[in-house]
Amino acid sequence: MYMKRGLLFLMISLFTLLSSASAENSIPQTGWTKVVPAEYTVASTHPGTVEQIVYDTKDYAGDGSAIQKAAYVYLPYGYDANDTETRYDIIYLMHGWRGAAGEYFYMNNGAIKTMLDQMIERGDIKPVIAVSATFYTEGSSRDFSASIDQFRQFHLDFENALMPAVEGKYHTYAKSVSPEDLMASRDHRAFGGFSLGSVTTWLQFCHDTDYIRYFLPMSGSSWYYGTYGDFQIERNVDFIEQLVRENNLDERGYFIYHAVGTNDAVKSQSLMMADEMLSRPDTFTPDHYVFYQKDGGYHDFDAVQEYMYNALPLFFRQ
Repeated sequence: MYMKRGLLFLMISLFTLLSSASAENSIPQTGWTKVVPAEYTVASTHPGTVEQIVYDTKDYAGDGSAIQKAAYVYLPYGYDANDTETRYDIIYLMHGWRGAAGEYFYMNNGAIKTMLDQMIERGDIKPVIAVSATFYTEGSSRDFSASIDQFRQFHLDFENALMPAVEGKYHTYAKSVSPEDLMASRDHRAFGGFSLGSVTTWLQFCHDTDYIRYFLPMSGSSWYYGTYGDFQIERNVDFIEQLVRENNLDERGYFIYHAVGTNDAVKSQSLMMADEMLSRPDTFTPDHYVFYQKDGGYHDFDAVQEYMYNALPLFFRQ
């Protein structure tokens, strides 16, 4: 079955690479990521800052008891807590298996933070707030099955605790942290993740399109149904397609930038997911879904940095 779809994917890839780009996103539906320029790896003269936020939540994957968790927040250069007029787009970022809050800002000697500084300084994107969060609770098991239990419940933490805590403190486009105001500002909110964080990103799409418009799944597929080794790709895409139609997302707007490296150890699930998504062009048009690969990319943060460099200008244009 997937051999046939692989041929279809190849045909669609060739067609989209040769065709004109979509009107909204200005890129073909499939292709290769652009390398991060060397100058974006050099410290900016206008660096942003990173600070920790501790918030009250519940142990949603456990007994539901009250707990606290931490996340790390990147604030762009010039952010002023006293300036309530200036508003910022925001992206939430999720780590992979055995990862931790904040790792997007310290892995590879802070390369992603440096890149964000440069992209903002050079005008590639508007000044943006970025949140490096975790689906783990303090002391929770990091074994694989326990990790799956944790990320499956993360959307509850996001909706009820993390997002209200962050956007109640920092100046995003949400006028308040009421569900109504958070939903009204969905056009200014993105969610991305790597590896199990990519799986979490697909689950956020399944649960939280009322709050989020832009999605960046990096090296992973949807496990709303199934799990690792039992991916149930067709069933998952059926469900995503159903959500798009039932929630009128074509008109309300959504965009998924799906990415993986050609040398990624778990690339097969991303390729199968992309293959199935691209086989439904009436639903997943180039304005709503694109699939890009990093030539020679591995399952690491070098690849993540490149995916973010390519995706963020499509989310948060100047």
